[in-house]
Amino acid sequence: MKNILGLVQSAPCRIDVDFKDEKGHRYKKTAVVKGKNGETEELPLFTNHDAIVGEVRITPLTTKRVEHTGIKVQLLGQIELASERGSPHDFVSLVRELAPPGDVASAAQKPLPFEFRNVEMQYDSYRGLQVRCRYLLRVSMAGKGMGSDSKKEAPFWVRNYDAPPEEAPPIKMEVGIEECLHIEFEYDKARYHLKDVVVGKIYFLLVRIKLKHMEVEIRRRETTGAGAASHNESETIAKYEIMDGAPVRGENIPIRLYLSPYDLAPSYREVHNKFSVRYFLNLVLVDEEDRRYFKQQEITLYRKADDPQQQQQQQQHQAPPSLASSS
Repeated sequence: MKNILGLVQSAPCRIDVDFKDEKGHRYKKTAVVKGKNGETEELPLFTNHDAIVGEVRITPLTTKRVEHTGIKVQLLGQIELASERGSPHDFVSLVRELAPPGDVASAAQKPLPFEFRNVEMQYDSYRGLQVRCRYLLRVSMAGKGMGSDSKKEAPFWVRNYDAPPEEAPPIKMEVGIEECLHIEFEYDKARYHLKDVVVGKIYFLLVRIKLKHMEVEIRRRETTGAGAASHNESETIAKYEIMDGAPVRGENIPIRLYLSPYDLAPSYREVHNKFSVRYFLNLVLVDEEDRRYFKQQEITLYRKADDPQQQQQQQQHQAPPSLASSS
């Protein structure tokens, strides 16, 4: 009703943000990111210590003279917890002044360039069940009569890369139920890159339970908070059936699980003392009465550099100690 009566002032201008490369051309490196309800969006992609360069364009939406008290752009890195919605924790906060006080029409005469050099972006961007780690540019124009429409947020995505780990012995474990079931399983290693293949074997040493099938799950566990205030949230990322039918004593079941088809992020440990992300291979056996038997093994995931340029960046700026160590 107020808008119909003309009592609400419309935005005096439109604000647009364009990311540029070092040569002033349109920035082309992007990441396709999943959002809510499975929707995807394409965001500019950067790595730790990259330069964030671009320009802001102001377009007046009124012929009236509108004064402002300054235009600035902030580069923010934030962690948002679902339990503290609306109260993000800033771990990066940089600001550049784009224009001194003046009028909107003058600010619109030419693009307003900005740059942030050697930015410390040690944490990966992440969207989970109960936590979000994000980076954004926020352009704001201050002045009398300026409202929320006088701000513009431009999110971007950050990925960092890790050096390949040293060779480690395979994981071997024996589990079972006394006098009923005894199995031995083996995974080839405890650390995998995001496009790796999990290779393993399962040996049935004793089978006195009528099993009907077996599967391996990839489970992700987010932990926020610390101590008694910590909260865990788990989700099953993938299920892979490795056996259909009853096994016999002495049978050997191979495992070959490709990680690349799944939406995985690296393992993180104590990111800014706010959250951790861990992964588990969950072995599930189901008997003929639909009783389920579980055995979990933690694994560590890391992002491997795909090309020589990423490898060079990785050597110049070693990844932060946010990657979880294997158990």
